Order: sequence, then C-alpha cells, then structure tokens
Amino acid sequence: MIAAKLRSFLFVPGNRPRRMEKALASGADAVILDLEDSVPPEAKARARKTIRAFLNREPRSIPLLVRVNALTSGMIEDDIKTILPAGPDGIVLPKAEGSDSIAALDRLLGEYDNDTVPVMPIATETPAAIFELGGYRHVGHRLFALTWGAEDLPAAIGASTARDETGAYTAPYRMVRALALFAARAAGVAAIETVYPDFKDIDGLKACVARARRDGFSGMMAIHPGQIAAINAAFQPTQAEIDWARRVIEAFDKNPEAGAIGLDGRMLDAPHLSRARAILKAKRDQSAEP
Repeated sequence: MIAAKLRSFLFVPGNRPRRMEKALASGADAVILDLEDSVPPEAKARARKTIRAFLNREPRSIPLLVRVNALTSGMIEDDIKTILPAGPDGIVLPKAEGSDSIAALDRLLGEYDNDTVPVMPIATETPAAIFELGGYRHVGHRLFALTWGAEDLPAAIGASTARDETGAYTAPYRMVRALALFAARAAGVAAIETVYPDFKDIDGLKACVARARRDGFSGMMAIHPGQIAAINAAFQPTQAEIDWARRVIEAFDKNPEAGAIGLDGRMLDAPHLSRARAILKAKRDQSAEP
C-alpha cells in the first residue's frame, strides 16, 4: 500500500540496475523505474526483465513504481505482462488523457488479474489531455496521485519551449500546471509537481519546490539523487509552521463555539483550522517514518 504522504519520486532508467540500487539509498520516498522516455526502443525488452528482477527482491524499503509506455505506443501490453506479476507498488501512466485512459489501463490490468494496482497519471502531455483533466475526479479511487509534465507538450503543439528567458513557465504552461493541481485535488489525491530538469541548479530547484508547496502540491518528481534532499526538506513543515498550527488549534479549542477567532491581529476561521490540522498531521506522518 502506498503511503498517503510521499514527498519525492526519483526516476531511474529501467535499463540501469546500478542506478536502481543507488536510488534506494537516495532518501527518496518512492522510486519510479522507467520503461518510457529514458529507455531506447532496442533496450526495452531487457529493461522489462531488469525491472521485474528488481521488483522481485525482498524486502522493499520504499515503494517501487513503474512508468510504463503510453497506451498508444504498442508496447504497454508487454510492459504489463512482464512487470505486473512482480507486484509493482504503483503504475505511472504517461500521456494519459483523462478517465478513458484509466479505464483502458484497468481493462489491460484486468487481463492479467490485477486491476487494483494504484495509478499516477502524467496528465498533461498531449493537447487532448488538457481537456480531459476534469474527468479524473470520477476515477479518483484508482489513483494514488496525479502529476503533470511540461516536456512533451511543447513539442506536441509546435512550441519551441515551455519556459521564458528567465526560466519561468510561459503562460500556457502555467495554466496547464494550475489545471493539473486542481484536477488532482478534485479527484481527492496528491498533486505532484513535475521535474526540475537542471539537476545541477540546486538553488533553482529550491525556488521551484518552494513555489510548488506554496501553491498546494504535496510532492515533486526528481531526475537525479542530488535533488532529493531539497525536495524532502521543502515538503515538510517548518518549526514556525508547527508552532503556528498548535496556537491556532489551542485557540479554537478554548473557544469551541466560535466560528472565527482573532490571533496575532488576524481573523481566523474554518479554513485556517483545517490548515493547522494538516500541518500537524504532516508532522506526525514525518515522525512516524522509519
């Protein structure tokens, strides 16, 4: 079972067993064993077997997920047939296009007697996918998270890049990111920020992950072990946040009939109380980690 709180997801090419070993010691909350973009076509058959062998090892210290090839690739059936018997903790579905894609994946998984393994769609990699984001709320029970991507989409629409000269997303991709965030929350699952591609730019990564947490994402994908520490640190409550949350809950406990209270010169109501409880729950979850 995948934990409700996963901060960091580290991609590892499925044809690189030594990198898989190193990924387990990276501090990542979950590892994504990749069969899609990082594996060339001629290496996919061997990568499937490598991933299956890695999944069959016991015990698992963290969740091991598999990014399969897209439903339209002609390769996903071989992916599923090979890796599903080894029991991946979750499937990452690239180029997903809403609830119809989840239903198609369910049918394929069912052919191999496992239509319950949880799924994280990469939900914004094609133009059509943008118009299907609202449908994930109907299949939230099949998902453990939802994420987005800004690498495939520009090529699909003929854009030269998703970023401006400062490195910030241009307007179309800011919109796509926001819609993916809302789609995840409407489905009742974790919203996961996309990768920061410059793995040497740790300062840029820290700024990116800070924005992600500020905006409501609860985790982020990574392409290099060196990114994990910054991601994990950003997605855990600070001491100042914990102290604030405790004071908010204490104030409401002292005034159980009040719909709103004053604290530090500000009026606080039910959304602030919910936020305070979420902060303390995140702290408890963090403390419970092995």
